[in-house]
Amino acid sequence: MAEIDAAKEIRRATDTGKVIFGTKESENSIKNGSSKVIIISNNTPQLVREKMVSLSGITGTPPFLYQGSALDLGSVCGKPFPVSVMVVTDEGKSKVLDLVKQ
Repeated sequence: MAEIDAAKEIRRATDTGKVIFGTKESENSIKNGSSKVIIISNNTPQLVREKMVSLSGITGTPPFLYQGSALDLGSVCGKPFPVSVMVVTDEGKSKVLDLVKQ
């Protein structure tokens, strides 16, 4: 899918589903098994990115590397702050899970 589609589906998941923002909260969600997909911005610090990808491999939660910055991802989600890592626990009416199936 193109980045425009990714942004649209991430926004739809934020509006109609349940998402968790932030590294610590996302990590807890991944560990307890309630996450369906991890979304990581392209300017997330390398150690954080590696930790999230490692956790995703252990738990089987697929990661999606968003091609925009944390500010872009925050804007897509309608938040007035940067979002480097977020987790989707309920996709709602979005097709955000299709982003990781490509």
